[in-house]
Amino acid sequence: MNTTTVKEPKTKTNTGNKELGAFIGELYSFNNSLKLYHWHVSGKGSYAQHIALDQALAVLPDCLDRLTETTYALKGDLNVVIPQTSIPGDIVKHASGFYDYVESKRELFSEDFSESIIDDIQEAIQQLLYRLIRLQ
Repeated sequence: MNTTTVKEPKTKTNTGNKELGAFIGELYSFNNSLKLYHWHVSGKGSYAQHIALDQALAVLPDCLDRLTETTYALKGDLNVVIPQTSIPGDIVKHASGFYDYVESKRELFSEDFSESIIDDIQEAIQQLLYRLIRLQ
């Protein structure tokens, strides 16, 4: 008996993969923006902010790596573009806005396990917001 597995032909990228690559680039940039803010935080309540950012930075890169590798496995090559990253002026507004951005891109992921990684990203952002707002 001869069995053959049919694989989809590999293409460099398609339109959906471009969106996925852009989203992953935005996630990477968001992580970097948290690190930039982390290095510059000072003043009243800065220690609590510093620790809150450390905790988010301990979780988010793993989520990004899991999501990226899973997406590569499912979709093939991606053109990941990382936008220029600046230090956020208002970290709470920045994190809240990014939470909403992640929610708006959830439709790019149809598999339950990819969506669970998106859940983990949003949970980490919510924990960061809780710590930034409540533990000043």
